[in-house]
Order: sequence, then C-alpha cells, then structure tokens
Amino acid sequence: MFTKIKDFFRNQYVKFSIAIVIFILWIIWIGNYWLLLGSPIVYDVYISKKVNWTPWKKRGQRKRNRLVEWFDALIFAVVAATLIRMFFIEAFTIPTSSMEKSLLVGDYLFVSKVSYGPKLPNTPIAFPFAHHTLPMTESTPAYLEWIKWPYKRIAGLGKVERFDCVVFNFPEGDTVVIQHQDQSYYGLLRQLGRDYIWKNFDVVVRPVDKQENYIKRCIGLPGDTLKIIHSDVYINGKAIDKPENLQYNYYVKTDQTRINPKMLEKLDITDFRNYGPSEYELSLTAENYEKIKNFANVKVITKIEKPDTIPSEYIFPQDSRFPWNEDNYGPLYIPKKGATLKITVDNLPLYRRAIELYEQNTIKVDGNAIYINGIQTNQYTFKMDYYWMMGDNRHNSLDSRFWGFVPEDHVVGKAVFIWLSLDKNKSFFDKIRWNRLFKLI
Repeated sequence: MFTKIKDFFRNQYVKFSIAIVIFILWIIWIGNYWLLLGSPIVYDVYISKKVNWTPWKKRGQRKRNRLVEWFDALIFAVVAATLIRMFFIEAFTIPTSSMEKSLLVGDYLFVSKVSYGPKLPNTPIAFPFAHHTLPMTESTPAYLEWIKWPYKRIAGLGKVERFDCVVFNFPEGDTVVIQHQDQSYYGLLRQLGRDYIWKNFDVVVRPVDKQENYIKRCIGLPGDTLKIIHSDVYINGKAIDKPENLQYNYYVKTDQTRINPKMLEKLDITDFRNYGPSEYELSLTAENYEKIKNFANVKVITKIEKPDTIPSEYIFPQDSRFPWNEDNYGPLYIPKKGATLKITVDNLPLYRRAIELYEQNTIKVDGNAIYINGIQTNQYTFKMDYYWMMGDNRHNSLDSRFWGFVPEDHVVGKAVFIWLSLDKNKSFFDKIRWNRLFKLI
C-alpha cells in the first residue's frame, strides 16, 4: 500500500500537477498574473527537461556525490527560508526597553506577515537573511536598487487592531548617518544642521523595506483623534484601557536608607536610576507601584510628569505652534485612506511629512497659499492609512510622540509569540527566561 502511494507521488506528472497548482495559487495570492509566464519553466523542470536548471549536477549521473547533495540541500534551504521570511513569518529581537514589561530586552519573537498581509519587497534583489547591511561591514548595502517595486500588500488574515504589538519600518529611517545609526537623522539635523552633517559624516538613503525594524503597540487607528492628558491616552474623547504591563517613571524618596537591590530584583524592576542613598527614579507597573509604595522606608512616591505648560522641542511635529510634550499631547487627527482633510499653514506641520515624503507629493508654501504638485489647494485626500504607535514603557520610549505617524506601507507584521528569551545580565542556563519560552503575545 505505502509502496503504491510512494510510487504515485514519484510520478513526474503528479509532481508537475502539485507544483503548478501551488504556483498558480501563489500567483492569485500576490495578484501579479504576469508571473504565469513562468509556467513553462515549471513544465520544463518536471516534464520536458530541456534546460538543466541545476547546472552543478551532471545530467544522467546516477552516482551520488556528497558535495552535490549538500549544495542541493543548501540551495533548497535558502530559497525556502527566503520565501517563508518574505511571505509568512520572520524572526525579530527586542533590542531596547521601550516595551517593558510586556516585551523584554532579549526576547526573540516570531512576527507574522500573514496577519496583516505580507508586503512585496521594494528591493527584491538582496543578500539572503541580511536586512540593510552586508554582514561584517558597516555601511555596504545588502540590496541592489536595479529593480524597485512600488508598495503592494497582498491579502492577509486581518487588519491592524488597537493594542496589537506591531513590527514596522522606522518612519525616520529613510535617511541614516552611518556613524550614528542609533539616532534619528532628522533629530541630528535639527541639532547640528544639514551642512555640518553632510560635511562630517557619511549619510545613506534607504528604501522603505530596508529601514530599521521597530516594535511598538498600536494605540491610534486611521480616522482616530488622539489626545494625551496627564499621561493618559484618549481616543475620540474617551480614555482607552491601559495595557496590562504599562509602566511610568516614578520619583521615590526614602528615609535616608537604601532600597534593597534584592527586592528590586525580586519585583523584576530593571529600569531604574539611583540619585544617592535616598532618591530613585523607577519604571513601575501599577502592581509594582503599589508594592513599592508600601515599603516601610519609602516616604514619597510620585509619578514623574511634565506639566502641559512646558513644551518639548523633541516632540512631533517639532514646531512652536504645537507646544506639546510626552505627557500632554494633541488633539491630533490620524489620517485615514480616502479621507479628505482641510490643510492650512497652521496644521500643515502635522501632515507635511505624510503628504510630501510618504505619499510623494511636492509642497510649496507662499504666504497663506499652499501648492501641492503645483496646484493651489486647501485640502488633501490621503492615499494610505496611518497608525499611532507607542511603547508600554511610556517614559522610556521613542515612539510616535517623537516622529509621528506610521504609514501602512511601513507595517511589517504582528508579533505573535516569543520562542526564546535571554537575560543579558545573567550567565549560562540562568540567562534563559524559561517562563517566557513559546509565550503568546
């Protein structure tokens, strides 16, 4: 019985039928019917065999060559892994504490591309498994721009929902200073000036799919109006639920005695600063706040918050007409695809980057007149959806409050589960956070 089944699947016409069905379904999924022109190649591989598609193997050679077998396996593994990474799932590492305690530094995640629909690469010719830079180099691109595809997202299982942990391409990562890749080019631009940066550093421009990957929680959806009042987020006038492990920074003062470091370790409080024997700044969840508050030697515990009278120059849109800060922000409308918004010289700073850079229009301002693509107008219809992303570690997160909207063409996928978690401060087997392995997000 099993021999007959095995012989059935070895038949070249059966193999061809399975391969061509998978090929056609894949074409329907991505919606590019020009790829049907590749059907003769599938036919030749399985049936006619006129072209040797594996030139490293001699045709008719029956004797097995171990090296050739290994090379065959390697080619198959690279192609299969590349397709899986592009269309289905990709690994991601948490590099910073902006999502503590929901996601920890050292968490290794799998990110689902099919949750929102995989997007086709803007630069399809690239070195396998490298993101934007070749391994063991500082600035050599791992991709070629000979072929550039426009943004296209194929069908997925759903859309971005509020509170999803979303991986996306960093919106300000289109331009990068090689010597300061951990800082925003636009932030450096405001500090140092364009002439100084371009004269003293190496600057590169990257396509959307090769910009750094970030992970934050989606707080605002397209069409929402967002406002932050005393650190609390309001959407369309209503306070939203807080993520379970949301953290704020607190000022803590003791009775001149130190807080036992073992107690901080026991409560898993890793993000803190010590200002002497009696003063601390701690990042705390609501649960840890209650526990620290009840310590016998703690006399004062106050949430650190900027009053709405003190604006921050680092907060988006970095314009004096919007005197906002991290804890008091907005109101701000989040653009929705197809929505038409009235544009004035007063609100243009909020939407200029989206209109000009993300949606590739030209803008010129002459007095109170605004010209988009050379035509004077007082309104604009958005071509894409936009999202507002924030970290759960609110006072230690560089997020949409600092660089604005995340366009839909920057969305990579949804974080689904943690497959490994390592604590860099511990050694050997203690490094592994066993309770986080294979944890759903």
